[in-house]
Amino acid sequence: MRQRPFGKLGMVSALTLGGGGLGQVWGPTSREKCVATARDAVESGINLLDMAPTYGNGEAESVIGEAFDGALSAEVRVTTKCRVGATPPGQVYDLLSESLDGSLQRMKLERVDVMFLHNAVTLGDGDGERLTRVAVVAEAVAPAFEKLIAEGRIGHWGLTGIGEADALIHLLNHGPCPNFIQCIANLLDSAGALPQGNAPQRPRDVIAAANDSQAQVLGIRAVQAGALTDAMDRPLPDGHPELADFARAAAVRALAGAKGWRAAVLAPPEARSMEGLATVVLGVKNRAELRECVAAEEAGPLDPELMARIDAAVGVGKQ
Repeated sequence: MRQRPFGKLGMVSALTLGGGGLGQVWGPTSREKCVATARDAVESGINLLDMAPTYGNGEAESVIGEAFDGALSAEVRVTTKCRVGATPPGQVYDLLSESLDGSLQRMKLERVDVMFLHNAVTLGDGDGERLTRVAVVAEAVAPAFEKLIAEGRIGHWGLTGIGEADALIHLLNHGPCPNFIQCIANLLDSAGALPQGNAPQRPRDVIAAANDSQAQVLGIRAVQAGALTDAMDRPLPDGHPELADFARAAAVRALAGAKGWRAAVLAPPEARSMEGLATVVLGVKNRAELRECVAAEEAGPLDPELMARIDAAVGVGKQ
């Protein structure tokens, strides 16, 4: 599998195994299938595993612990995350430390390579569990991560870039700047139902700012929570943002079908074509989905004419 420079972590595979599928966020599966999927991912050349406690209430991290029993190769990097929300600044370190301890125990590891703030950031007021003020990131979150680095429990820290674009760009431009950031990277430029504050996402502007600040970018939501697949894998209520995106992607399904492909095959290559991404996170939940994505990666970039037709069909890049 192709590898790309990934800042302070050296080279990383073009695809990353995410924890959403392993934690059964994207439809039901089994522990046995997920363990086999994780092992196959590493054997296929994927060397970055992107986990979080919230993926199945610890299930995804438990899968990693069972799959590798703490004996991962030194070439394989692992991440985890923690939500801070509106936690008072004086309690942030304890929250991060306790969450990290649980993640390490489930994954049977002594440290992780990157720990991400797993909620949106805002220039306004924090809002419960999901939004953290930029001022709190500067005052408490970044210093807490630096303390965990000094303790040898994490290697680096990062942001999950789903907050207000202006807030994310402010941190990237003025600091404290993360080493790594996860950014929306799909052909709809959509975060769907992810909480994101009140302002437009503008993911391409965030990616550009990250590149300028030398923060390494992981593309997330390549299939936009199932909207860029042939069928949604879970029931959703009428009016749900992912259903609106699914309807918008009808032309993509038609283009894929004309070539005898599933729509999901188009999504990771299209995401990887976005300038400034080091790797794209997969939310696969079984070996069949994994192998399909790996095969698409091995096939190389999509035909430029097909990419242009896809972009035109969904109005890519229009913020």
